[in-house]
Amino acid sequence: MGFLMDGLEAEDYDRTYNDRELLRRILSYFRPKFGAMLVVAAMIVLGSLGQAAVPLVVSWGVDAVQDGTIGDAAWLLSGALLLAGALGWVFNFFRQWFSARVTGDVVLHLREDAFDAVLQRDLSFYDETPSGRIVSRVTSDTDDFATVSTLTMDLVSQVLMVGFVTVLLFLRSVELALLTLLVVPVVMGLALLFRRLARATTRRAQRSLSRVNANLQETMGGIAVAKSFRQERQVHDEFLPINRQSYQVTLRQGFVFSAIFPVLFLVAGLATVALVQLGGTAVLDGRLSAGDWYLFLQGVALFWFPLTSIAAFWSQFQQGLSAAERVFALIDAPLRVVQTGAEPVGRLAGRIEFQGVTFGYDPASPVLRDFDLRIESGETVALVGHTGAGKSTLSKLITRFYEFQEGRLLVDGRDIRGLDLGDYRRQIGAVPQAPFLFSGTVADNIRYPRPDATDDEVRAAAEAVGGGDWIDALPQGLATDVGEHGRALSMGQRQLVALARLLVQDPAIVVLDEATASVDPLTEAQIQEGLDVVLADRTSIVIAHRLSTIEHVDRIIVLDHGRIVEEGDHLTLLARGGRYCQVYNTYFRHQSPHYRAGSGFVPLGSS
Repeated sequence: MGFLMDGLEAEDYDRTYNDRELLRRILSYFRPKFGAMLVVAAMIVLGSLGQAAVPLVVSWGVDAVQDGTIGDAAWLLSGALLLAGALGWVFNFFRQWFSARVTGDVVLHLREDAFDAVLQRDLSFYDETPSGRIVSRVTSDTDDFATVSTLTMDLVSQVLMVGFVTVLLFLRSVELALLTLLVVPVVMGLALLFRRLARATTRRAQRSLSRVNANLQETMGGIAVAKSFRQERQVHDEFLPINRQSYQVTLRQGFVFSAIFPVLFLVAGLATVALVQLGGTAVLDGRLSAGDWYLFLQGVALFWFPLTSIAAFWSQFQQGLSAAERVFALIDAPLRVVQTGAEPVGRLAGRIEFQGVTFGYDPASPVLRDFDLRIESGETVALVGHTGAGKSTLSKLITRFYEFQEGRLLVDGRDIRGLDLGDYRRQIGAVPQAPFLFSGTVADNIRYPRPDATDDEVRAAAEAVGGGDWIDALPQGLATDVGEHGRALSMGQRQLVALARLLVQDPAIVVLDEATASVDPLTEAQIQEGLDVVLADRTSIVIAHRLSTIEHVDRIIVLDHGRIVEEGDHLTLLARGGRYCQVYNTYFRHQSPHYRAGSGFVPLGSS
């Protein structure tokens, strides 16, 4: 049992909805389709009447045969049966047509809402939730909801059929009708008892499928690494228990769902035997005609089939409710970055000030505590320090990707939490160490922050980075397709595209996670040349990994466990011989042209 439950815990943002709340939420998506739903309802009623009329017509025929009055009425009865069947087919066709349109539109809007919610989530949400599980909710769970929506239409049709048949049964024999109805509470009671177990089992099955999707997505994303280290067997071995768990959980779900049907069929069989006995006796005693008895038996068959179908739908209905619950939980996941206002931003000067800021990815373990820092507009600041010092944390707070717990972060003297977030982020240009490129051409990716940018603007931005020489190395220039995630380009070319993209955006504040950290010396020179253009007249925060970057910044901030331990320019801090000197000797000194192996840093002018 423990194996089945491993890794199937709810996500932090999951919540449980009661049936009434869940149905109300689902109906809110169907409400705009009220007109089409009325047409579906009309088709359901007419179709159900047509189906219920068939045994009634046949019973008249049976009585006519028994009385010897069938005569010319045989053609009339045959025509009535054909007409009832044809009308039933026509009504069912239009019901299916309109149902498909309604369900398709509802699922379209539900999936759009789920995708919009994914886009609105904070970066911390993606830190904590595997992307494959998110994808599963937007795709698989909305598909399950589509299935249950279609089944619900069928369920309504079956319920109406039961209603019409019940009326016919009471018109023929109140005694037998009451006997038939006595079984209904038993069947519905079994279905209700089954409900809780079905929902829990289905929820676990969907979570197991999410684990499979998450593992597959991670494997595909890292397939190059797995192959380079020849770890295909390990990847396969990691997938096996996840897949086996999904199999076991799904198998358990199947057992749970299938367990209800033998019980229902047993109850229905016993009730049918009792009706046959009582009805046959009534015919022999003359209290019931043969036609009425036939009508009753056919009516009971029509009655039991919808009733058992309702129980059959119940399992899938629970699956749909569970899927809807997971999608709504994604939509309703609370935002952690919350703006207190939406003040228009305008063009920023770029002055940034941290005032007593406390922040932790886990609030119980702050990375920054009562942190103060002021960066002037147009200033270029390099952040250096050992891993975990807080460099990336500062950049994430400036870009407003995370919510700090205490203090204030001011931009141009205004609290960042009171600004229009969309306007603000359009003024922030961020380049990660490993830039992400979307499928399309190089020009498409450069134009990404400003889709209305002209071809001339795109080419000007590309040529401003590294003099544009790198464009000639591309097979089709700016029309070169970058491939999935930009894999058709080298890492250096991706960085150059990212910097050109930044120029097209024209932000007031630049956050740069050292663009030259993973490139060859020639590309580094091209990027460094482009950086002079990118950083000019902009407030720039650089997470430094290269000496060529920190040597030319206005100020270096040395961080250690979320605290500023030193600040100043490169030569002043080296001469001081403090913490920066230690960081320099650890990370940067081997990049200096004045460095001699075994001797450390050799000052300028030494031989």
